[in-house]
Amino acid sequence: MPLPNGGGIWPPHHLTPIHHQYATLDAWFRGGADELALLYGAQGAGARPTNRPSQYRGGIVGATARWFWGAPTPAGERRTKLHVPVASDIATMSSDLLFSEPPSLTVENVQTQERIEELVENGLQATLLEGAEVGAALGDYYLRAVWDTQVAEKPWLAVVHADAAVPEWRWGKLAAVTFWRVVEQDDRTYLRHLERHEPGHILHGLYRGEAGDLGKQIPLSSTPATAGLEPVIETRIPKLTAVHVPNMRPNRDWRNLPAGAPLGRSDFAGPVLGLMDALDETYTSWMRDIRLGKGRLHVPKNYLEKLGPGQGAAFDPDRELYEGLDTLGAADGKMEITATQFAIRVAEHRDTGAELLAAILRATGYSAQSFGLSGEVAVTATEVSAKERRSLTTRGRKALYTVPPLADAVEMLLQLEVALFGSGIEPERPTVTLADSVSPDIQQLATTAELMRRAEAASDETLVRLLHPDWDETEVQAEVARIADARPKPVMDPFALPSEMTGPESEDEAPEGEEQDGPPARQE
Repeated sequence: MPLPNGGGIWPPHHLTPIHHQYATLDAWFRGGADELALLYGAQGAGARPTNRPSQYRGGIVGATARWFWGAPTPAGERRTKLHVPVASDIATMSSDLLFSEPPSLTVENVQTQERIEELVENGLQATLLEGAEVGAALGDYYLRAVWDTQVAEKPWLAVVHADAAVPEWRWGKLAAVTFWRVVEQDDRTYLRHLERHEPGHILHGLYRGEAGDLGKQIPLSSTPATAGLEPVIETRIPKLTAVHVPNMRPNRDWRNLPAGAPLGRSDFAGPVLGLMDALDETYTSWMRDIRLGKGRLHVPKNYLEKLGPGQGAAFDPDRELYEGLDTLGAADGKMEITATQFAIRVAEHRDTGAELLAAILRATGYSAQSFGLSGEVAVTATEVSAKERRSLTTRGRKALYTVPPLADAVEMLLQLEVALFGSGIEPERPTVTLADSVSPDIQQLATTAELMRRAEAASDETLVRLLHPDWDETEVQAEVARIADARPKPVMDPFALPSEMTGPESEDEAPEGEEQDGPPARQE
């Protein structure tokens, strides 16, 4: 299927509701107060707060518009809303749980294994960290193969965010995908670059249009960003040169929409956005208490020092001596200075914020320990795993959706190197194993190994693998040989009898019940 001829809504009309949701998730992920205010309250940086008619309507539209970030700003007041970046923290935590340690990619061919290790060393882990963080926020990300001999000699994998892709599905699998980006923009004109991946081909096109309109197709040479691209590139491999990596499934919002059912689910899906909105309201109220709770002095008018015509008057609280004032005082003849100090409800706001944060973490599938919110500090790896069981369960679920497309992407990249670059390696689908996010406690492992050694319940090889699970076969066998060489050799007793030297099962002993030639055994 070729690229669009031009014209029409972009992104395509059938993806409009999905991209509206992407815009909402993106605003919370970025965490800018101006973006959230623009999303819910139609106001941006430096704009005067305005109220929308939808904020006074009933139903779902009115309820959403009356969220904290969509509530009308009282006339005459400035916007003082505060945003707590919980969404970005959750996305970062999700990424760290999956790829804080480099994944293990193993194949049988030695040369292929060396190439895969080179990929990991040259930034594959960083690419996966970026993709997993964006995927936790938006629900999906894509890995595509890119190459440029002026930048690197070999191709590599790059991340494409979900809101920059137009996927096409066949039986729930990615059949083709069109990535797009805005390469130039002025007041009204948009230059969009579309990159379509099909099995065996990559198509490039450049379009000039407006904000919601793709416009007409123009030559790739019209802008330096696409001047070096060919309209059609033959990949010479039967596979698609891009893979789709979902965060989790099912996507509850789009399960009945054919274009959205195969998409992943964001960590912020469901009631999480409402809870984060309430958390922002709680912290804003807390800061408002602090702002209003500043101590204020009420002094008689005659205590004020005039600053000049039109400049008003001021009171200096550090002044120690005042001149005599001819004024009428109180009934007892005194002039009083009154202090006003409002209460700051610290405990109430803190408890409300903690409960809302706990509800957010429960809804997203993470434990409080992962965010350092537990009162007790876990010491050993066993304690950490127990306290972070919820987070580790969520991590395991995400790994089920991450490992297969990652293996497909690496195999596709190896095939591409052979087809286009003549690398000479043997393409192989690697076995992907994600590293443990909780490192085992070495003291606990050593104690376990010692007890197993005393009970003679494990060999040297088993104990070495227990203490060093990340070692390969060569390292394990080398360590076993070093342990055997370092173990002291048994010393023969020069005064022991032949039977004692050979042991009870020696062939010199006669079977039980038969006589043995030679002198009788010495009696102890």
